[in-house]
Order: sequence, then C-alpha cells, then structure tokens
Amino acid sequence: MKKWRCVALWLFLAVSAQAQAPVFATHKPYQPADSLHRYTFRRGLMGTGFTVILYAPDSLIAQRANATVSARMDTLNQIMSDYLDGSEINRLSETSGAASRGQNRWVSVSPTLFDVLTKAITTARQTGGRYDPTVGPLAQLWRRAVRQRQFPTARERRTARRAVSWRYVQFDATKQAILLEKPGMRLDLGGIGQGYAIDEAQKVLHQHGLHRFLLDLGGDILAGEAPPTQPAGWRIGLSSGKAQRETVTGTDTASIWLKNAAITTSGDLERHLDINGHRYSHIMNPRSGLGLRHFVQTTVLAPTGTYADALTKAFSVAKPFMRKRLLRRFPQVRVWIVEK
Repeated sequence: MKKWRCVALWLFLAVSAQAQAPVFATHKPYQPADSLHRYTFRRGLMGTGFTVILYAPDSLIAQRANATVSARMDTLNQIMSDYLDGSEINRLSETSGAASRGQNRWVSVSPTLFDVLTKAITTARQTGGRYDPTVGPLAQLWRRAVRQRQFPTARERRTARRAVSWRYVQFDATKQAILLEKPGMRLDLGGIGQGYAIDEAQKVLHQHGLHRFLLDLGGDILAGEAPPTQPAGWRIGLSSGKAQRETVTGTDTASIWLKNAAITTSGDLERHLDINGHRYSHIMNPRSGLGLRHFVQTTVLAPTGTYADALTKAFSVAKPFMRKRLLRRFPQVRVWIVEK
C-alpha cells in the first residue's frame, strides 16, 4: 500500500487550530467593530457555489454591497467563461490564427479581459508554462476523456498541442488589444478565473466601505479583516487529502486563521480517469495534455486569489526541484502538498 507523503515547501506556521493568521496587508475597518453585524449570502456561480460572509452596520448596507458583488460576478462570468457561447473570451478565441492567413486580427477587448489575460500570461511565463491559459484545446480533450471514459489518441493530443503556448498571445497595451497567433487556439481561464473573481469581489466590498469579510467561490477563499469577535482571523479548514472539509469554517484535520490573504486547494480523490490499468488525475499537465499519474493535492496561500488559484495548478504539475525554484520566484507564497 502506498503511503501518504506531506511536503511542507514553506514552513511559516504550524498547521493547527492554534496557527497564527498570515497577514499580507492591513486594511483599517471603516466602521467600529462593535457596531457591525454578520450577514451571509449564497448563490450558484461558475458551476459551483459562491458564499459571501460580511460584517456591516445594517442589513441595507449588506444587501446593497452583496447585490453589487453579485452583478460584478455575473459580468465576469460573461467575460471569462469558456462554457458560455458568446462569452467575450470565446469570441476572442474564434479569431485565433487570422494573422497567419494574412488578416490583421488584433481584437480590442474589455479592460477586464485585458487585465485577467495579462495576469494569466504573466503567471504562465513565471511558471514556465506549468500554468497556461492557452491550454483550452488540450483541456477539451481531457474533459471529454473523463466524461466518456475514453482516452484521447496520440494524434488528437499532438494536434491540440500545436495550438497551446502562452507565447502565442500578444498584447497591445496602447490599443487594449490582443492577438492570438496560432490557428485553433482556445483560451481557458479555468485555472485562474475563480481567484480573479474573488479579488474583484473584494474591490467591490472595499468600495462599499466593508473590510471584514470572507469570500468562498468553490474553494477559492479570500479573507479580509478578521471578524470583530475573533481578532486572529477567519478559521479555515485545510484538507488532509483523505477527506475534504465540510465548509470554509468547518471541522477538518487541520486549520489556520486567515486574514487579508487568499487560500486555494487543488486536487481531490474523487475526480479521476481509470483506463488501461492506469489512474489519471483530473489535474492536467499542460505540457503532456494528460492528467497526472499520481494523486496530488496542493494548497497555496497567497496575497491574492488570482495567484493562489493559478499557482495551485503550477505547483501540482511541477517536479520537486522546480517547486523550489517556483518558491523563490513567488516569495510571498506558502505551499502545502500532499501526494502519493
């Protein structure tokens, strides 16, 4: 029987209920703590659940803030989702390779899409392509394989690979335009979109003068200032790899106190493909186009949701020696890895 191995790549706190809350920034609360009340809002978003827990002076302020957050989330979904026909990112993908056919297809995009793709391509470059938002053609193949229990052929993977590389995305900051160089490219922000979304939700809450909150979008968690009754921060359960936590504040094998930071866990035991005597994880290596051959669960704590989301994928697929290099490139990031 294989044994579990837990790798602490950056030991900055004890993984326990008594661990000190990591702090990356300090935001002075707008209202006195003793005048605040707790409000919780839940909805479906991006194919998962979205929970907003916030402290506000009254229900009217809380409801207005949540309504604004919700509207911003709907806008982001229409921009970033590769599942929605007609989304802005899908319309951009449809222009791929036009330059190779002698057409000038620099596409003017919204400030939001330009911003998130700039962050995504920057992260891809920093990770050497271990996170890559151009992985769409390979991601579609692997989703189909997991859904149909049918392994993609080598030819299919080779064809898809030709359209995958962050280097094929060009930016024109002056015109706020993007060019996709290769035919058949398909952008996929699934590895960064949820983290970016909670960063945007935080901006909205700050605009409403609210600084004590917890955002959870499908396990991508961003905490603001600590709750008034718990100065250490928000209690967040860390998954052991054997069982997922029940809620963002629920019971787990270990937990930390979190404030002014984001945390994301990627990987689980349930989603995989068993075929030809081998088990493949749902986590796909963008270099091979295949799911990982071993179980790995990565938790990343970072200053922003964007970084936490993208880097869980990069650290999951990276070899041990590269993980150490990545830590040097991202000094504000803390990582826990469980694998077997």
